[in-house]
Amino acid sequence: MKETHNSIAIDALDEKTVDRDPLKLFQRWLHEAQAAGIHLAEAMTLATATSEGKPSARLILLKQADESGFVFYTNYNSMKARELDSNPQAALVFYWPQLERQVRVEGRVERTSAQESDVYFKTRPRESKIGALASPQSEVIQSRKMLQKRADELEELYRDREIDRPAHWGGYRLAPDRIEFWKGRPGRLHDRILYERQADGIWTISRLTP
Repeated sequence: MKETHNSIAIDALDEKTVDRDPLKLFQRWLHEAQAAGIHLAEAMTLATATSEGKPSARLILLKQADESGFVFYTNYNSMKARELDSNPQAALVFYWPQLERQVRVEGRVERTSAQESDVYFKTRPRESKIGALASPQSEVIQSRKMLQKRADELEELYRDREIDRPAHWGGYRLAPDRIEFWKGRPGRLHDRILYERQADGIWTISRLTP
């Protein structure tokens, strides 16, 4: 990662003084990234793997982060969903270059409840609801024209109707057991603070070499 020396880069991480709860530190960092005007500060890389261990990764959007975990939504027939259902171990990466900050999250993923997915789906823009119905995510199609035609047909079908969440679309929650916070420092002597959740739910905190 590119080394910079702007005024934003001076805030350091100290394993003795950081918040004992990594979710609170994450929420503060996310809020500060949003306040800094970073476009799509909630964007994160989701890394999954097949049951045989073949990895894949893509950028998606975080929709919720609290003590229960990190929540995102997708098509349950997509590649990432199929991989998560067969191998529920996954990783997330957030990177805010303007702040020289990165967060890595690892843990086990499970589907959110249908009720939770319903509640979120109702908040989506109408065009996004149509998109969820129209797109057979990750499948090969002949052309964009065919996809647009399907979206137009659905728009007409639901012109005067509420669009309910389709059964093939919903949420996942990653319950973290490892969270690492990275902060860029001069000379590439970066701060890396690792939180690891123990069997009793308590987080231990360690400093890693850069």
